[in-house]
Amino acid sequence: MERLPFDIGRVVLSRQGRDAGRSFVVIQVVDEQFVLMADGLTRKLDHLKKKKIKHLRPKPLRMDVQALADSHQLLDSDLRKFLSEHGCAIDQPLCKEG
Repeated sequence: MERLPFDIGRVVLSRQGRDAGRSFVVIQVVDEQFVLMADGLTRKLDHLKKKKIKHLRPKPLRMDVQALADSHQLLDSDLRKFLSEHGCAIDQPLCKEG
């Protein structure tokens, strides 16, 4: 079984931490241990989440982030739309607002 790479645009599932069970899109690969990711709702593009790749599970889905960035500015709504179209959407933010 071939391992999926942690490349830009890869959809990943968080396995550890308070965001466990949530899906994100890799926006940038920092080094061999860390990636920066966002989901457009709890982690937006202006405040990316840095996470170790050992705490992530890559999915076979891949968003073409580079093409969106070339054609127009990549928006949080683009991430939310892609994740919801592929069944990886989250319903609500991590914290309760009240």
